[in-house]
Amino acid sequence: MAKLTKKAKVLAQIDRDTLYSFDDALKLLRDNASKKFDETLEVAMNLGVDPRHADQMVRGMVSLPAGTGKTVKVAVFARGDNADKALAAGADKVGAEDLMEDMQAGNLDYDRVIATPDMMGVVGRLGKVLGPKGLMPNPKLGTVTPNVEQAVKDAKGGQVEFRVEKQGIIHSGLGKLSFSDEDLKKNFAALTSAVVRSKPAGAKGKYVQKVSLTSTMGPGLKLDTAEVEGA
Repeated sequence: MAKLTKKAKVLAQIDRDTLYSFDDALKLLRDNASKKFDETLEVAMNLGVDPRHADQMVRGMVSLPAGTGKTVKVAVFARGDNADKALAAGADKVGAEDLMEDMQAGNLDYDRVIATPDMMGVVGRLGKVLGPKGLMPNPKLGTVTPNVEQAVKDAKGGQVEFRVEKQGIIHSGLGKLSFSDEDLKKNFAALTSAVVRSKPAGAKGKYVQKVSLTSTMGPGLKLDTAEVEGA
């Protein structure tokens, strides 16, 4: 009989039906973490919504207090002073028609695309390019704004977008396992609270149905939904 590896022994001790506290789940994931790279802690929230209906869509932005631990690449559509402010705030690429043409050519290696309102005539031509990648600037998400300087700072400083998938699930990273327990817990609270506040009018019954915590290489651990404030 093959000898179990250390990781396999840890996995064998995990009860998939147990509802863990955030602290206990995080400890288990740390114990099972890879020593070769810094894994990302991730949360999945199963919501009682059907996103095929417009009045049950859940989408928004939230700033994680401790950041994400990753470098965010930002492109900004702006001209003149706004372009200068975006560059000064740390935008990776700023432009107008030139940026549009660059994206049409397939250069879409960005995590966030921001635009000033006057640039939406140009950005609108990229709907079929940016839309499928979830990069289309949207005023409801604060990515169409006259204050591009602040939008760039937010994006670079730990702001993340959450959006419910077809199955009614939201997935999001919460930071790296090298973060302190306190920082990861703050990020978890910020994200889950934002999702709860975004409960759509069309949602019926229990809104937050399941919550699970995992890491890049780790198992999925079910959390008690009582861990989510307002759930």
